[in-house]
Amino acid sequence: MYWIKYAVEKSLFGVCSYLGELMGISTKSIRLSFVYLSFFTLGSPVIFYFIMAFWMNIKRYSQERRTRIWDL
Repeated sequence: MYWIKYAVEKSLFGVCSYLGELMGISTKSIRLSFVYLSFFTLGSPVIFYFIMAFWMNIKRYSQERRTRIWDL
């Protein structure tokens, strides 16, 4: 069951998991909060979600590049 969670998270950017691990809150509560906030604010947290996904991908890319440079 554990590997299914991470397979889904990797395909969906992993923003909720990242925030949950960072703040020490369960991923389920972050997802529920995100859904409720999206309903109450007419979808504006979606913009935050995509900004976080973009930032996390840039961070991951720079870390991979840094390790490749040191491996040479």
